[in-house]
Amino acid sequence: QVQLAESGGGLVQAGGSLRLSCVSSARSFHNYHIGWFRQAPGKEREYVGFISVNGGAKDYADFVKGRFTISRDDAEKTVFLQMNSLKPEDTAVYFCAAAPWQTRRANEYLNWGDGTQVTVSS
Repeated sequence: QVQLAESGGGLVQAGGSLRLSCVSSARSFHNYHIGWFRQAPGKEREYVGFISVNGGAKDYADFVKGRFTISRDDAEKTVFLQMNSLKPEDTAVYFCAAAPWQTRRANEYLNWGDGTQVTVSS
C-alpha cells in the first residue's frame, strides 16, 4: 500500500501558476509510477499525466502539453505537478495515484490520494 496525499491547490487567476505536491510516507514509493488525474464538477475523472519510476519517462494529456510539468523527488517521496498558464477550464479536484506500470488508465492505479481543489478564475 502506498498512501498518497495531495496539497498545493487553491484559487488562482487565469494565466497564473500553481504547484501541486503528492507526498507519500511509503518506503516503496520510488518503485511506483505516479499519475495525476482531475475531476471537474459533473464530469468524469480525466487523465492529466504520469511520471515513471526514476522520472525517466513522462507523459501528458494533449490539453496540458506545454503548460504542465511533472517531476519527482524520491528522496522526499514527493511528486510535483507544476501548472502554468492556467485556464478556467482547468478548475477541478486534482488527484495523484500510484501504479506498478506506466499507464494512462485510472482503473490500473492502485492507490489514490483524496485530492486537492484547484480553482481558476477568469
